[in-house]
Amino acid sequence: MSINNEILAIILGGGAGSRLAPLTSTRSKPAVPIAGKYRLVDIPISNCMNSGINRMFVLTQFNSASLNRHIKNTYNFSIFSKAFVDILAAEQTPESSFWFQGTADAVRQSLRHVQPFDSDYILILSGDQLYQMDFEQMLKKHKEAGADLTIATIPVAEREAPEFGILKSDENSRITSFIENLKRTTSRLGKRYRRSHAAKRAETIWHLWVFIFLIVTCFMIYCLIYIRNPKILERKLSLPQ
Repeated sequence: MSINNEILAIILGGGAGSRLAPLTSTRSKPAVPIAGKYRLVDIPISNCMNSGINRMFVLTQFNSASLNRHIKNTYNFSIFSKAFVDILAAEQTPESSFWFQGTADAVRQSLRHVQPFDSDYILILSGDQLYQMDFEQMLKKHKEAGADLTIATIPVAEREAPEFGILKSDENSRITSFIENLKRTTSRLGKRYRRSHAAKRAETIWHLWVFIFLIVTCFMIYCLIYIRNPKILERKLSLPQ
């Protein structure tokens, strides 16, 4: 079976994107321009197409006009093809008067539009990340492992950890724990991280005070030497003729 018939992709349209301000003052993060005429959302779409996945929904809500326009004007397929990149905008319905309350809720509310399409797997992607990936290999690993859910991750440095969701896995690559935000979590790992971070910050402050003390001490020694021998600053260099 073709991978396109097995998988349907859902690309998340992103939120406020305050860290990219002012680029996101009038558009969502996936609509931020990159490399000229392209947008960030083109990265996951390109990864899908190069992996043989040509059925995609893009979920949008915040500052979505620019993103909607880009998707509409860029991705047009033959009427004889099953391929599509469609916008699923946040909406109020008779069953719910709420807009998307987060990424998980966006997927949940959009399932009624996704379920009529024949697919064995749903691929959920961020619309504002830069990476290159073959999703066909990911699907192969998913089948071999017999997993219910497969998550693609990358290692990050400890200083970057608070900005990401952190998961732990065992020797069989099975996820054993997940923490969305180390700064706010009450879990043992989060507490241990905060203690470690506080200790390192205290050590950094201590080193800074030691450095300031040494600078002040050197300055005072220099002043004492000058008071005892003011002519020390009047020495002239004899330059070669």
